[in-house]
Amino acid sequence: MRRRLVISYLLLMVLVLIALETPLAITLATRETDRVRADRLADATRFASLAGPALRGGTPGPLDNELRSYDALYGIGAAVVDRDRRTVAASESWQPAPGSHEALDTALSGQQASGPESVWPWVDGPIVVAVPINDGGEVLGAVVITTPADAVRRAVTVWWLALAGTGLLAVLACVLTAFGLAGWVLRPVTELDAVTHEIAEGDRGARVQHRLGPPELRRLAASFNHMADVVSDVMDRQRAFVAHASHQLRNPLTALRLRVEELGPSLTDADGRAEHRLALEETDRLALVLDALLTLARAERRENQRVTVDAAAVAASRVAAWDPLARHRRIALRLVAEDAPAYARTVPTAIDQALDALIDNAVKFSDAGGEVTVTVRHDGDGTALEVRDTGPGMTASQLGQATERFWRAPEVQNVDGAGLGLTIVAVLVDASDGRLTMRGGEPRGLVAGLWFPAPDAPAPADPARVGAAAADTVSGAPAAPARDDAAESLPAGAAAPTGAGPPPA
Repeated sequence: MRRRLVISYLLLMVLVLIALETPLAITLATRETDRVRADRLADATRFASLAGPALRGGTPGPLDNELRSYDALYGIGAAVVDRDRRTVAASESWQPAPGSHEALDTALSGQQASGPESVWPWVDGPIVVAVPINDGGEVLGAVVITTPADAVRRAVTVWWLALAGTGLLAVLACVLTAFGLAGWVLRPVTELDAVTHEIAEGDRGARVQHRLGPPELRRLAASFNHMADVVSDVMDRQRAFVAHASHQLRNPLTALRLRVEELGPSLTDADGRAEHRLALEETDRLALVLDALLTLARAERRENQRVTVDAAAVAASRVAAWDPLARHRRIALRLVAEDAPAYARTVPTAIDQALDALIDNAVKFSDAGGEVTVTVRHDGDGTALEVRDTGPGMTASQLGQATERFWRAPEVQNVDGAGLGLTIVAVLVDASDGRLTMRGGEPRGLVAGLWFPAPDAPAPADPARVGAAAADTVSGAPAAPARDDAAESLPAGAAAPTGAGPPPA
């Protein structure tokens, strides 16, 4: 925008200079030409007064001496002709020039002639003047003078160069002033743009200086800061409400579950025991929903905090942690990774929780005898992880809705889950400047892809890196390594958060 403003100022300045200097340049050229023409007309008039007796008596008299002296002094050719166009007297340098015949015609008709009107630097040719020689109202002949216009062209060129130099100085001053003015005007807009990007990337404490630029932009900056404060406050209140409500509901929910459990021994009929079992399942389901809300609230609060982790080691840890459940459901869970660290820079526990949600969905919705493969590889300037299953998959419309909060596919409404697993994954990936992709597998199933940026500088190799990250680690891997701080975000009594709907992609 600054460049466009400067160009607009410069264009306006150039138009003003053209409007002012063009008439001035024409006036200067005409003035220099008129000055020379007036001098030559005066000289021609004097020669005409001397040429009258010469034309009447047929003898040149003193006219020849005058023309020779004039030529020697000024280097200007002049000639006297009679009414029949015969040359009566002429200086040594006299030569007919373009325009002299037309000037003679005008002078022999009884009128003075001079040309051109203006001498331009790019046009050659002399200045020609002619005056009639009269005697009692009768035209006896004419005096013609041709003046070289080189001096006039040089003078006009000098004036025009001076005007051009003045214009260039004015343009330079305009450019410098325009840059300063544009910078002053646009500095609040530039800062507003930068702060907007910072807020969009998660720094909700960024604000605009509201004492820069014109008053209108100062008011805009102040209004933007007020809006950012209000939005930040609303978001904090919303997240705090979700976290507090979820946390506060756990105590009465735990007490309710204990009371429901205590009712079990007093139930004797089969229908009562069945209803008792359903009530316990619903309390467990509600506990999972509350835990997922807490996890989501924690994930959304993470701002501008990045850590470097070995994605291959984390993947090996999560595969080992989920392997017992996979074996229990007769599903082969395997890890494919290079035998080298795959570092990624993410918000804390982003890869842990994302893999927990994706593996949970993949194992949950794969049939017995199916296979879930977790792949880790380097991808460009980052690290890619992929969870592939052989479950039923999702349609194209379902893939577009999979990350919405509490969304679940119609055919799995009765399967345990809160519908927040993929939402948590999307929030963590977005906060890490990564990407979450979902697509159908071949010939069936779903593929969930994660991509995280690599750290700016390679992290040092971890000598204690989990050996399970080696390629083709099949189900039956060693016991899972100790969990990191992601464990605090997991539901009580569960290996990982329960995701939404069919396996993520």
